[in-house]
Amino acid sequence: MSSPLPSHAGPIALAAGLAFAAEDVWRLLAADHSLERIEMMRQTPFQLSNAFYFVVFIGLMLALVSVYMRYADSAGALGVVGFCGALIGTMDMAGNMWFDGFAGPWIAETAPGAILAGGSGMLVIGALSSYVLFALGWISFGLVGWRTHMFPAWAGAAFVVAGALGFNVGLPPYGIPIGLAMAALGWWITRSARVPAEQRQDARS
Repeated sequence: MSSPLPSHAGPIALAAGLAFAAEDVWRLLAADHSLERIEMMRQTPFQLSNAFYFVVFIGLMLALVSVYMRYADSAGALGVVGFCGALIGTMDMAGNMWFDGFAGPWIAETAPGAILAGGSGMLVIGALSSYVLFALGWISFGLVGWRTHMFPAWAGAAFVVAGALGFNVGLPPYGIPIGLAMAALGWWITRSARVPAEQRQDARS
C-alpha cells in the first residue's frame, strides 16, 4: 500500500508553507517592542505566537518529507543529501523554537535573570548550530533540487534565497520566505499533477 504523503505532497506543501508564513506575520505583530524584553515575554499573545511557531515547524517537516518522497526515485543519491540537510536543519531549529515557545515563558516568570544574562557555553553552541544548519540545509535542498530536476529552477533559487535569509529564522519576518517558497512549490506540484489528468480526460472525450 503506497503512502498518502507523496500523492498529496502538493496540498501538504501549500498548506504548510502558507501556515508557516502566516505564523511569522503573527509573531511580528505580537512582539510589542515598546515593552522591556521580560515583560514582552510575559504577554499572552507573544507566548501563544511563539508556541505555535513550533507547531508550524512540524508542518514544514511534513511538507519536506512529502515532497522528497514524491521525487525520491528521480532525485538519486544527491537528492538524499539535500533532503537530509534540510531535515536535520529543520529539526534542530524546531527544537530551538520549542524552547522559546514553552520553556522561555517559564524562565521569564521564575528566573528572569537567566534571560537577561544572555547565553553562554553549550547554550550558545546549540543555538548557533540550529541557525547554521537550518540555513545550510535549505540552501543545499534548493541547489540539489535544482540540479536533479526535482523541481523547477525558480523553486530551487527560492529555497536558496530563503535558506540564506533563514539564518535569522528565529526572528520575524525571516521565516516568511521559506514558508512562501514551500507554498509556491506546493502550488506547482498540485498544478503539474492536475494538468496531465485534464489532458487525459480531454483525450478520452
